[in-house]
Amino acid sequence: MARRRPSREVRVPAGDSLTPAETERLARAVQNAERISGLTFSVYVGVSEEDSRAYAERLHSALDDPAHSVLVMCDPAFRALEIVTGSEARRLLDDVECRLAAAAMRESFVADDIVGGLAHGISQLGEAAYEPPTLHMTR
Repeated sequence: MARRRPSREVRVPAGDSLTPAETERLARAVQNAERISGLTFSVYVGVSEEDSRAYAERLHSALDDPAHSVLVMCDPAFRALEIVTGSEARRLLDDVECRLAAAAMRESFVADDIVGGLAHGISQLGEAAYEPPTLHMTR
């Protein structure tokens, strides 16, 4: 059985769908976060399993470059939100930054704005992972 690669995909539960504008908004947020941080961001919106963390980790490990990737998984039906970072991404995004982004996303979710919350959280993660260039030269 081949694994599906969720990279840059947005899935929603049966019966629900994202409008083209919502999909574009998430795609822009992902592109901006990737440009700012140099990491790869993926979004999964859909039904997870009972253990949402384990499910998100499996999705993340199926990505092309999990070490440099960040996966944001949202299951609106079960009110689950998981952020999984790879080993290299974790150097730039620690647990505190991920928790802050998750808290910002949840605030929007409470107001029934899932796409807005995801877009804002992804942008926040991208900005948090930004590493300014050093001005020091090595000899």
